[in-house]
Amino acid sequence: MAKADAALFKPELVFFDIEADDANALFDALYERLREAGYVRESWPEAIRERERDYPTGLLTPTAAVAIPHVDPAHIERPYIAVIKPPRPVTFEFMAGMGDPVPAELIVNLGITRDGGQVQVLQELMNLFQDEDAVADIMAQTTGEGMVSAIAGRFDE
Repeated sequence: MAKADAALFKPELVFFDIEADDANALFDALYERLREAGYVRESWPEAIRERERDYPTGLLTPTAAVAIPHVDPAHIERPYIAVIKPPRPVTFEFMAGMGDPVPAELIVNLGITRDGGQVQVLQELMNLFQDEDAVADIMAQTTGEGMVSAIAGRFDE
């Protein structure tokens, strides 16, 4: 991952308090926070729902269930990566639509605008989520600073 992408992880974009009954409710709550901070455009909520419907992002790893929703750069005002560790899991459809729904304990929302950057970050995250020790460390975090260190710090390794 490019250092510029790792720098998109910021403590103020880590949320532990977003409660949602489903992915759409999570997107609504996240949109409000990202919009207020100037990261996304008004088209973002519908775009992320449509993308998630067409290309589900739920993933079961050896240690945790995660989701990596994202949208095209046209819906992003400025690049970001938001991390949500909700108080209770949020259900996402299984990646590639093959498998049971995933009760995501960690959601990483990509707002990458650099050409090819989204694919590169997705690959890095997929690799990271296969590392049981890394996922255990990530899931143990309770602060924005700790979460950023646990995730972004591993991209420079």
